[in-house]
Amino acid sequence: MSDTLQLMVGPFVACMALAAMMAYLGIHIIAREVIFVDLSLAQMAALGSTSALLFEVAPDSALGYAFSLSFTTLGAFIFAMTRTRSEIRRVPQEAIIGIVFVVASAAAILVATRSPTGAEQIKDVLVGSILWVTAGTIAKLALVFLAVGVFHWILRRRFFTISLDERAAEQQGWNMKLWDFLFYASFGLAITMAVPVAGVLLVFTFLVVPAVIAFLFTRKVSLLLAISWGVAAVTSAAGLVISFQFDLPTGPLIVCAFGLALLIAGVICRRCPVPRAASEAHQGAGSG
Repeated sequence: MSDTLQLMVGPFVACMALAAMMAYLGIHIIAREVIFVDLSLAQMAALGSTSALLFEVAPDSALGYAFSLSFTTLGAFIFAMTRTRSEIRRVPQEAIIGIVFVVASAAAILVATRSPTGAEQIKDVLVGSILWVTAGTIAKLALVFLAVGVFHWILRRRFFTISLDERAAEQQGWNMKLWDFLFYASFGLAITMAVPVAGVLLVFTFLVVPAVIAFLFTRKVSLLLAISWGVAAVTSAAGLVISFQFDLPTGPLIVCAFGLALLIAGVICRRCPVPRAASEAHQGAGSG
């Protein structure tokens, strides 16, 4: 039993770190309606790590992370530069995100054919290795998440206003492309560190499902964060325990646990509707 508990410590700590960072970022992603930006930037990171193999650079080395980060930064630049004002927007931002995802996926496959371990690298990006995460990896993950968290805390008013009240940000004359680039670049940094640990599917789940559940009940920033963090922490911990108890694959089990949590939240929301004033979002953003 003690061996099992020791084995669970690493994945549990990794899940809590992912819950803290991704559940917060998910609030912005849902509010901005760019749901698949995580998949797109994760695929850019995969293209970077796969490209590193062509130069015989290990994906988990410092240089390998630099390859991944450079590609995610390129993706952040593309998303920031293709943003247009809401009233003149001809193409949804989600369409650009989807195109980047498809092109990056195709490019990664092409690059993988030139490397003996390229196919294995793409598989690792999808499923991750959270069950076998090491203390060193968790420490690096926590440091990067802490840096991104401090950065977002300092700029929280700008980021929340742009995410929750885009028109107000435009009326104040802010350089939206610059602020979008800063947001997506910091988001890409977090994704670059998270994907090798948890894989694309689990990171996407951490990012989207807790935030969706939070938005079912409120638009106030403080409550959005509290609900999102709480759901992410409790659900991932429960999924982790069940996966160990019944010897089931950890990542897929946690994803399914989040799906069940969303279903339960949907039932509760329908039975106990909560009034959500549009001004609540602006009030929450301004209070930060």
